[in-house]
Amino acid sequence: MTDDGRTTFAAARRERIMELVRANGSMALRDIATQVRASEVTVRRDVRALEAEGLIDRRRGGAALPGQLGHDQNYAQMTGHNAPQKRAIAAAAARLVDDDDAIALGPGTTAEALARELVGRRNLTVVTTSLPAAEVLSGAPGVEVVMPGGTLRSSIRALVGTATEQALAGLRVRRAFVTGNGVTADRGLSTPNPAVAATDRALVAAAQEAIVLADSSKVGTDTMVQTVPPEQIAHLVTDNRADPEVLMTLEDTGTLVHVAVLDTDRGE
Repeated sequence: MTDDGRTTFAAARRERIMELVRANGSMALRDIATQVRASEVTVRRDVRALEAEGLIDRRRGGAALPGQLGHDQNYAQMTGHNAPQKRAIAAAAARLVDDDDAIALGPGTTAEALARELVGRRNLTVVTTSLPAAEVLSGAPGVEVVMPGGTLRSSIRALVGTATEQALAGLRVRRAFVTGNGVTADRGLSTPNPAVAATDRALVAAAQEAIVLADSSKVGTDTMVQTVPPEQIAHLVTDNRADPEVLMTLEDTGTLVHVAVLDTDRGE
């Protein structure tokens, strides 16, 4: 291949990378490499070049659109993003919930996937700020759903605000399952929006243990507002495509990491 041919091929690949990141907000390098059919080394070089042009922000093990530290993604946009990872994480997280339990469930599409896994439980009480999760569990005969009051944040389809936080302050559950936009060993769980972060902190404060649900695209990613510091994360449930260095560092802080293996990756 001539130098001109290689340059043209690289330009097309980088344009495809930009399309993927625009569509998803952020992506892990491994997932980008799979989509563009290139090695992670090549994709990492492409991401560096795109960052130099101001078109993309590098994250540990991934890439994001510029300004993602403060960008609150729409719920509908996130519904199909990393769906296999979220289903695998939800199935693994459901094993941390017992019949006759009382838990809290925050907002997010991964939390909604966990709600679907809990439909058949018996004598389970679920405190949730998530409208989709409440709707999923509303028809489950063995599950009692408790929703605090508050202000509806339409972008994430969840209740937030002072009224929500005050209602949660009077409750006590065994475990709180929360999601976010990023989780790192340095800052723990984070989200772009202060109101969402404050409500999620109230969910965690109502629980004996905090469990973070984060697919691999969020592991190693940092966003604007800290929700749960790393030392307060009792469990992290993620998928097998997450950056192993970040997972090991989180384990060093005392977090118990659960890794769900995707069906497509079994036997590799």
